[in-house]
Amino acid sequence: MEGKTNKGFGLLFEMGCGKTLTAIAIAGAAYAAGKIERLLVVAPTSVVAVWPKELQEYAEFKYTCRTLLGDKTSRLKQLSDLEKFPFKALKVAVINYESTWRDGIFEALQEFDADMIIADESQRIKTHDAAQSKAMHQLGDQARYKLILSGTPVQNNAIDIYSQYRFLDPTVFGKNFYQFRNRYAIMGGFNRRQIVGYKDMDDLIRREHSIAFRITKEEAIDLPEQTFEVRHIQMDKKLADLYQRIKRDSYAEIETGGQITATTVLTKLLRLQQLAGGFLVTDDAAKPQLVSAAKLEALSDIVQDYVVDGGKKLVIFARFVPEVKAIIDLMKKVLPDRKKAVSIYGEIKKEDRGAIVQQFQTDLDTVVFVGQIDTAGTGVTLTAADTCVYYSKNFNYAAYEQSLSRIHRIGQRNTCTYIDLVMEKTVDEMINRALAKKEDIAKTVVDNWRDFF
Repeated sequence: MEGKTNKGFGLLFEMGCGKTLTAIAIAGAAYAAGKIERLLVVAPTSVVAVWPKELQEYAEFKYTCRTLLGDKTSRLKQLSDLEKFPFKALKVAVINYESTWRDGIFEALQEFDADMIIADESQRIKTHDAAQSKAMHQLGDQARYKLILSGTPVQNNAIDIYSQYRFLDPTVFGKNFYQFRNRYAIMGGFNRRQIVGYKDMDDLIRREHSIAFRITKEEAIDLPEQTFEVRHIQMDKKLADLYQRIKRDSYAEIETGGQITATTVLTKLLRLQQLAGGFLVTDDAAKPQLVSAAKLEALSDIVQDYVVDGGKKLVIFARFVPEVKAIIDLMKKVLPDRKKAVSIYGEIKKEDRGAIVQQFQTDLDTVVFVGQIDTAGTGVTLTAADTCVYYSKNFNYAAYEQSLSRIHRIGQRNTCTYIDLVMEKTVDEMINRALAKKEDIAKTVVDNWRDFF
């Protein structure tokens, strides 16, 4: 093979526009042209197990794939087995970001010497001095071709782009973060260590797009419309009294607790949100106690209308594991014989998640997918359904936006319907208002905490 070329390109596609499909096509073309023999895919943990399924569906070239999951020994064995594969095929290793820098694994990845590296959801390396970012920079310097895949390369501020491009092509913004920051950021605050504004953004955007391709849903594909519906649920007196008592107690504890921090306020809000979902969490209880089935009853009605009577498949997202488990138990009661529900949440093994998604997508009798929003809200395709119910949401707009795209993406032909279960006069309403304004509650909660209690 000829000498290293070290070329990089960004696929900055909005969610649902086919980043993975395009990346697989590029890798296949490079393999067919004799440019690459080894491919390393680095992805969020929840997405690692999805890549073999995507390759199986879309790759029109010979490949062999290993997911580097489990403990260190099993990861190294999988990589060794891949290197020893005796037949001509593109050798594909898939690993999560958090493992790239681990002792022994990083060195093994260097030894693997991938010709191409794909950084899926590359915003995971936006922090330039994080261990996984530094590892990716070093691996990127070694590889001849690189791709970053992201719909949201800039999540919080403009400097998020630096570390991703340091991996992709160091010539665009250089190898010195502080020179980059001084060029584009206005510093202020104590000792001028805070970013208070930006400058020369036209130049930054020009450089960013010089080796990237941006596609929005509107530009890319004629995706179906999205409709949003809110199902308002009233608290019974028992739940209302309990909610008000805990709300008053939380307010008093924050007010008299000294310094107010985001962690303190969010902890109290989480407890109120769990209660809005019907679960009481106490310090002395072994597990959350179900004190209201109001949301579950509303969900049961939806399942009856859409799944049992309507013959549709349904995606249900919830934030908390007890909610997910309660929904799974409900499905066992309300679904007809032979109809099944599958689920992905924190306790489900990462290596099993790809098969679960595949089952929902292809098996006619698997009609409900129940996902914990932080675990299953990114990186999976659930287009077998066109209706999604939010039992509860988290506070992060980017995570919410990601979850919307699980059904609204390439392959979807029907209008997508989203149904929010909102407990009236609770934090549910405030979360919905914040997300409608594309706000992250966690970022504003310290200044506005009284609005929630």
